[in-house]
Amino acid sequence: MNSQSENQSENVTAGTELLGPEIWNLPNTITVSRLVLAIILFVIIYLEGWWKTSALLFIIAAATDFLDGYFARKYNQVTTLGRILDPFVDKFIICGAFIFLLERGPATGINAWFVLIIIGREMFITSLRGFLEQHGRDFSASWSGKIKMGVQCVAVILCLLSLSPESPFNTFGFFLLRDISIWSAAIITLYSGIDYVFRAARMLRQAPLK
Repeated sequence: MNSQSENQSENVTAGTELLGPEIWNLPNTITVSRLVLAIILFVIIYLEGWWKTSALLFIIAAATDFLDGYFARKYNQVTTLGRILDPFVDKFIICGAFIFLLERGPATGINAWFVLIIIGREMFITSLRGFLEQHGRDFSASWSGKIKMGVQCVAVILCLLSLSPESPFNTFGFFLLRDISIWSAAIITLYSGIDYVFRAARMLRQAPLK
C-alpha cells in the first residue's frame, strides 16, 4: 500500500517537473529563446535578401547551444522539459535551416538528397537513443555527433552568405568553400550515423536486453 502511494507521489512530481512553474528557469528560458530565434531566422530566409543578417542570427542561435546545458548543470536546474526541449531545438535549427535553404533553389548549393541525409539521420538516431535509454542504457552524444553538428553549422553559414550579392561571398572561391562544407557535412553525418549504429550494436552484444 505504501509502495503504491510512493509511486503515485513520484508520478505527480515528474508531471510537475515537466509542466509546473519551476520549468521557467534560466536554462529553459535560453532554450525557448533559441527556438524563437530560429523561427525568426526561417522567416528572414523566406523573405530573402537579408543573408548576412540570417547568417548572424544562425550563429547566435547555434553558439548559445552550450549555455542552457551549462547553466542547468551549474545551478542544478536540470528539468524533464529541458532534457526534451534542448535536443529538439538543436535539430529544429539545423534541419529547418537546410529545408528553407533548399526552398531557395540551386543557388544555395543544397539539394534534396542532402536534406534527406540530414533529416533521416536525425530521425533514426533519435529513435535509437530513445529506445536504448528507455531500457536504461546510456546513449549520450559521442565525439562524431559533436563534430557533425559543428560541420553542419559551418555549412549553413556558408550557404547563407553565398546568397549575398556582395564580394567576397559571390566569388568562385567562396562557392567552392561552401560546396566543400556541404559535402563534408554529408559525409560526417553519414559517418556519425553509422558510428552510432555500431556503438548501439556493441552495447547490445555486451549486455543484451532482458
